[in-house]
Amino acid sequence: MPFSEPLPDCYEGDPDLLPLDEAMRRIRVHVEGLKESRRLPLIEAGNKIAANDITSPIDVPGHTNSAMDGYAVDGNSLVQDAVRSFEPIGEALAGHPFAGTVEPHQTVRITTGAMMPAGTDTVVMQEHIRVENEGVVIPPGNRKGQHVRRRGEDIKAGAVVIEGGRRLMPAQMGLLASLGIAEVEVFRPLRVAYFSTGDEIRSPGEDFAPGLVYDSNRFTMRSMLERLGVEIIDLGIVPDRRDAVEKAFEKAAKEADVVLSSGGASTGEADHIKEALSALGRVGFWRIAIRPGRPLAFGFIGDALCFGLPGNPVAVMVTFLQIVAPALRAAAGESAYRPPPEMEARCTVALRKKPGRIEYYRAVLERDENDALVVRDTGRSGSGLLHTMSDANCFIVLPEASESIPPGSMVRVQPFFGLI
Repeated sequence: MPFSEPLPDCYEGDPDLLPLDEAMRRIRVHVEGLKESRRLPLIEAGNKIAANDITSPIDVPGHTNSAMDGYAVDGNSLVQDAVRSFEPIGEALAGHPFAGTVEPHQTVRITTGAMMPAGTDTVVMQEHIRVENEGVVIPPGNRKGQHVRRRGEDIKAGAVVIEGGRRLMPAQMGLLASLGIAEVEVFRPLRVAYFSTGDEIRSPGEDFAPGLVYDSNRFTMRSMLERLGVEIIDLGIVPDRRDAVEKAFEKAAKEADVVLSSGGASTGEADHIKEALSALGRVGFWRIAIRPGRPLAFGFIGDALCFGLPGNPVAVMVTFLQIVAPALRAAAGESAYRPPPEMEARCTVALRKKPGRIEYYRAVLERDENDALVVRDTGRSGSGLLHTMSDANCFIVLPEASESIPPGSMVRVQPFFGLI
């Protein structure tokens, strides 16, 4: 049977590879100390993270009001088995309440959101009445209290409306504004410095020649960092020299809470990330049991967390999404974050895998002619094939113990929506 092309790997079955869940456990131990808070005007708080629970200063709605366009009456005046005519005495509009008191035989025309007039507790929909001889005729079948929103029905004053650790996205910003909240306590954004390593790397727009490659990783990392609302420090491209890499890490660790590098994290002669981390601080781990993305280094320089990502572009995206982004969210105080839900789908192709690590396949999730979810990989699986990541809309995730699978197998799928 046909299999997707395997990625050549000299670490198949390596017992020293750290399982992903253990790597994440080690990272989480070290992120609690990075959170500081400050008070900001609401207009500046978008995409920041609430430092504590936010409570409502008011009831919502702030007054008992109509949920429909219609006529407000005293519900005790309704007749259940016959029609009754009420005398119209005015109207209540949103922002313009009726000033008087409504007697049991009277009614007031009312619009949606308008304050209920004194003496009324029920709204009869406009479509259910008729006007006869200057009276409003209401048929039977209406009930006391219908179509009315009570004060505090949605939110009570003092209730928690946003829990601490929640990112303030558009819905949360609108909610806070609707409550009249002008300032909020938020965590200070993380400062994240990043750089690429490699003598062969050039930025787009620079002179190009055979043997050189354009630096996609810095642009990938920056784009993903921007979505996390961090303060970004771009340190450019660093040469493949031990002293240059150490200097870049040292500078970055002084300026940032978190340092990211791409390239130089494996075991090649010019791969200096692990050595630089060891010289300046401490290496927590440097190879993990995932593919692509095995050569990821994690460590510390002073108080700064450091991640040495692989040089291959797809491996950068996989390790950032699976490891770095959750770590940054935790370090930033985003404790209320919940990742997008995974799902199951039928895989239409065979996938080659050996047990011993988690594998992430770039894939396309869609519906077949029967409206069932099906998924297929994007073809060649080399971790330098960035176009396959651009074509994908999800990962197929095969767990550590899994082996190769035939077409038709049910697989775990991680959609990109909310991730990329």
